Amino acid sequence: MASPRLETFCCPNRDASTEFVITFQPLFFGAICIGSASLSFIFSILQMLPKRRGYRRLGQYPLPKPASSSRILFIISICDILGCAGIIVRSSIWLGLPNLVRGINVANNSDMWPEVFCVGSAMWIQLFFSASFWWTFCYAVDVFLVVRRSAGISTIILYHMITWGLAVLLCVEGVAMLYYPSISSCENGLQHAIPHYITTYAPLMLVLIVNPTLFARTVSAVTALLKGRQGIYTKNERRLGTEIKMRFFKIMLVFFICWLPNIINESLLFYLEMQTDIKASDLKNIRNTALITWFIMGILNPMSGFLNTLAFHGWTGFDVDCSLQRRRELAWDSASTSAAKVGGYNPIVGSTLLYQSHVQEPKNMTGKNIKGNGQPASDAISVLSEGNGHTWLQSRDNGNGNSRVYPGW
Repeated sequence: MASPRLETFCCPNRDASTEFVITFQPLFFGAICIGSASLSFIFSILQMLPKRRGYRRLGQYPLPKPASSSRILFIISICDILGCAGIIVRSSIWLGLPNLVRGINVANNSDMWPEVFCVGSAMWIQLFFSASFWWTFCYAVDVFLVVRRSAGISTIILYHMITWGLAVLLCVEGVAMLYYPSISSCENGLQHAIPHYITTYAPLMLVLIVNPTLFARTVSAVTALLKGRQGIYTKNERRLGTEIKMRFFKIMLVFFICWLPNIINESLLFYLEMQTDIKASDLKNIRNTALITWFIMGILNPMSGFLNTLAFHGWTGFDVDCSLQRRRELAWDSASTSAAKVGGYNPIVGSTLLYQSHVQEPKNMTGKNIKGNGQPASDAISVLSEGNGHTWLQSRDNGNGNSRVYPGW
């Protein structure tokens, strides 16, 4: 799981509340973490593998390069997978090498490897889950900018600089403040712990507070764009708007379910830490609630990777096609060859699959592109619908130049 208590656990003089949750049924807790992280790791990779029935296309033509929002969702899944891998390794070492874990509790221990492993594994987990939070925030910003400004394929390099830069900076700064001037001096006052907890939970709170607002404003703009495409709001537009809204809702629902227990648990542990005796009888309910949320975190934090893929793409199934790229290339070659044999007609020009941000603008009677709020609508709508089971198809009539765009469900 991802909690700043993991770094605090590496301190020989850790606080009483951290000692309380870490030492309660450690073998059972480690087994839960391994099981949850392993399931999430396996199913997340399975979700991301190409499927035989995972592409809806008109004819057999290769799909264009995905827009930035698809790449962001892919990177979020990669960060979650790497975070789960860190949980699996750390929990396995805790269960398989108990002597290594016991060495962390010894002050002035000459063997540095227990502390190196503890700090290294905790930073690995914290870094990639923190990066996942920043990428989730960037996804909300990206879809909002695409709809409001018709940004098209945004600058993915800028997102990389922001997310990885902030994730590394905050992680290193928080750990340095916690262990300053040495690892044996941490938790000798709140001035060590508070900066570390702030840098850990800042991106989490940012997503919890800002993303719902950005998604709500994006949905409102999407409705205006859909109505402005042809001046009417048909059943297809209404269905697409509803599914985009549901997609945002599922993303935030998964995030709240998986990470809200961290906020609750941390609040309870901070309250216990401020008490003179955390084992007092009047604090029994708070201790029990802290333990319950602690074990819930051990289950839900690693499962966020798999649940995110369900929110992004739905269940893609087990029908993995490892030879998909080869089959697509062969299909393209065969289509081109057959086109040359049939009276010189090229199906690539006659009927084209337009996917994601490559949708042509619908045209009005004067031949001008229809825009919503003065902005091209197709880029915005197609970017939001990508990865959600939507494919936008375009049918061209080479004779008179007329074209129409309609969604393929």
